[in-house]
Amino acid sequence: MIPLIDVMLVLLVIFIITAPLLTHAVKVDLPKASSAPNVVKRDSIQLAIDAQGRLWWNGEPVEEASLEARMRTAARLAPQPELHLRADGAIEYRRVARVLAAASRAGLQRIGFVSDPRE
Repeated sequence: MIPLIDVMLVLLVIFIITAPLLTHAVKVDLPKASSAPNVVKRDSIQLAIDAQGRLWWNGEPVEEASLEARMRTAARLAPQPELHLRADGAIEYRRVARVLAAASRAGLQRIGFVSDPRE
């Protein structure tokens, strides 16, 4: 009977330790929906990455070398514009990650991913 109690106590300790790990959730600041139109209009930057890996800044081609300088300039604007990133589905994630890292280094804080809702 005593070994069974010892095993149950060990299992209880294991469950006490692992239970908080199972309930770990990613904290996401979800946007608030409102039926009234937003009064403050922020400019947005449309940054696209096509299937060949070329970058497009608001519809005009841009080289990766000058991308971070443009992002730094945009980050200094008040209010800071949103960066809307449109990446082709065939592009490698590594390419998207490099653009996100450049935006982070430049100081852009509002980044959104644009997707096509159609299947």
